[in-house]
Amino acid sequence: MKIYNKIWLASVLFISVQAAQAQDTLRYTGTTIVNADYHHGQLVPAVGVHNIQTFRANREHPELADGLNWTYNHAPMLAYWNNTFYLEYLSDPVGEHIPPSRTLLQTSKDGYNWSKPDIIFPPYKIPDGWKKEGVPGMAKDLYATMHQRVGFYVSKADRLYALAYYGIAMDKTDDPNDGKGIGRVIREIKKDGTYGPIYLLRPNSTWDMKHTLYPMYTSSKDKSLVIACKEILASPLMMQQMVEEADRNDPLIPLNRPVKAFSYYHMANGKVVGLWKHALTSVSNDHGKTWQYTPLRAPGVVNSNAKIWGQRTSDGRYAIVYNPSEFRWPLAVSTSDDGLNYKDLLLVNGEISQMRYGGNYKSYGPQYIRGIPETDGKPTDGKMWLTYSMNKEDIWVAKVPVPVTAKVSGPVNEAFNSLPDGQELKLWNTFSPLWASVKIEKAPDGTKALTLRDKDPYDYAKADRVIPAARRVNVEFSVTPVQNNTGSLQIEFQDAKGTAAARLIFGADGEFTAKVGYRNSGIMKYEAGKTYNVRVELDMNKRMYNIFVNGESKGTRLMFVPVASFERVVFRTGDVRRYPDVDTPTDQDYDLKDPGTPVKEAIYYIKSLKTAAF
Repeated sequence: MKIYNKIWLASVLFISVQAAQAQDTLRYTGTTIVNADYHHGQLVPAVGVHNIQTFRANREHPELADGLNWTYNHAPMLAYWNNTFYLEYLSDPVGEHIPPSRTLLQTSKDGYNWSKPDIIFPPYKIPDGWKKEGVPGMAKDLYATMHQRVGFYVSKADRLYALAYYGIAMDKTDDPNDGKGIGRVIREIKKDGTYGPIYLLRPNSTWDMKHTLYPMYTSSKDKSLVIACKEILASPLMMQQMVEEADRNDPLIPLNRPVKAFSYYHMANGKVVGLWKHALTSVSNDHGKTWQYTPLRAPGVVNSNAKIWGQRTSDGRYAIVYNPSEFRWPLAVSTSDDGLNYKDLLLVNGEISQMRYGGNYKSYGPQYIRGIPETDGKPTDGKMWLTYSMNKEDIWVAKVPVPVTAKVSGPVNEAFNSLPDGQELKLWNTFSPLWASVKIEKAPDGTKALTLRDKDPYDYAKADRVIPAARRVNVEFSVTPVQNNTGSLQIEFQDAKGTAAARLIFGADGEFTAKVGYRNSGIMKYEAGKTYNVRVELDMNKRMYNIFVNGESKGTRLMFVPVASFERVVFRTGDVRRYPDVDTPTDQDYDLKDPGTPVKEAIYYIKSLKTAAF
C-alpha cells in the first residue's frame, strides 16, 4: 500500500531513541537479528508451528481453485465464532488497486480443512462520469477497489458480522484508502452459513448517496444489526482500525493521523498497546479514546511497511508477529512477559513460494499478518492462530503453540502409528501447500505415517523436527517412496538456524544419493513402494557421517558444510529456494510457465523418526 503524508512519516521514523526510551512503550530488547539473505532469516523456529495453505490462486484452471481465477489475493483476517474459524480476504483479477475487486470468506472447523470461498462482498460498479475529488479524469466502466483493515465483529449479543470497505482507485497508482471512496459495509454471517443483506455502515462524505447500491444500516428492521453497528461506531478501538479509509476529519476516529494498519491488545493492567505499520506504537490508558503520545518507532523493532500483529496469548503472556526486516520475509514471532519488553525472535514461516503470477504492487513473502482480535473469539485449543498472504497471491493460516518456545527436551522417539490421534505432529514444524501437503495419513499397510505429497510444479511440502543440540547424533527414519520416477524427497540435517551440513536425496531418477560438495554421491538405487529404514551417524567432530540402509552399511560421506551442532531434521519435497533475494527487482511483471497445472504426484510415507546423541 502506498505511503501518504511522507514528511510526517519520516519525522516519526527518525525520532530519537532517547525520546522513545523515556516513554511507556513497546520495545525489543533481544539480540537476535534477521539476515534477509535467507528466506528464513537464519532464525530459530518456534517449535510446533503448522503453516497451512487455504487457497491457491489459479488463473488457467479455475476448476482447480473452487471456480475462482483471480490471482491477487491479499489482506486476510481471522475470527473464531460458533466453534468455527472464519477467514476473510480481498481479491482482484491481477494486481493491487486494479478493479474489479471483491471480498471472500472461508470457514473451517479445525483450521486445516477449509471451505470453498464465498463471495460475501461482490464487485461494486462506479457510475460512469463519477469524478473523484482531487483526481483528474472520470469513471468509465470502473469498479470499486476493496480495502479493509478490519474484517469482523462479534456483537455483545454474540452475532458475527463481516466488514469491508469499497474504495475508489481511478487508475493503478491512485489510492483507494484516501477517504474518498464509497464507504464501509457490513453484513451478518449466520450460524447456518447463510448471510444477511449488505448495509452501509459509514459512507464517505464525498460519496453521493443517490448512487448507493446498499442502504444505510439505520434502515434495517433487524434491531440486533442496528445495535451491533452502533457498538462498532461507539468503539474507539474498532474505529481506529478504519482511519485510512474514513473521512480525514471523521470525529469518530480517535487518532486521526496518517498511521496505517492498526492492531492492539490490552495488558494485564488495562492499558492498551497500539501497533501500526513501520513498527509505530503508542499506549492508551482509556481503551483507545486517547493515546499517551504520538505513535513512535518501537525501539529495537525492525519492520518496514508490512503489517505487525500483537495479542495477549492464552498463557497470560504477549506476542507480536511481523516481518522483522526491510522485506516481507521472514515471518517471525517475539514474546513478552509484560506486554512492553520483547526479548526473543523466533521463526513462524521462513518459506517464500514462487510468485506464479505477476501483478501491480505484488510483494514477495509471507505478509500482512493478522490474528484473532480480542473482539472476535478465542479458539478452544488455546493456540495462537494467524493468517497471512503469500506473495499477495495465496492465502495461508498458521497455528502457533502456546507457550511459544524454541526448545525441546529429550531425544526423539516417534513411531507415528503409536502416537495419539491428532498429536502426532505436535512438535513438528510444517509447511503444507494445498498441492504439496503435509499430513498424517494411512500408509498402504494401514498404519499411520507422516505423509508428504507433492503435485505442485512450483512449491513443495516440508516437515522439520527440532531435536536437542548435539555434535554427534544418530538419526533413524523409515520412509516409503510410492514412486521412483518422479518427485524428490530431500532429508537434511541442520543447525538451529537452518544451515544444512548433510543432505540425502530420493531422486526422480530412482537413485538414493548424498550431497558431497558440488556433486551428489550415489548410495543405491531405490524401488517404488519399498520401505527403507535409514540410519545416519553424524559426527561433526570428524565432519563425516556413516549411512546404513535396512541394516546394511552404505559407506561414509563428508559433510558439505560445517555447523556448530545438529538441531533440526528436515524432510522436503524439493530443492532449496534462494529466489527472491534482497537484490531481486521489486515488481514481477511476468507469469511462470503453466503455474495452474499440477504435475504427476509424488508421495512419501515417513513412519518413524528417532534420534540419539552419542
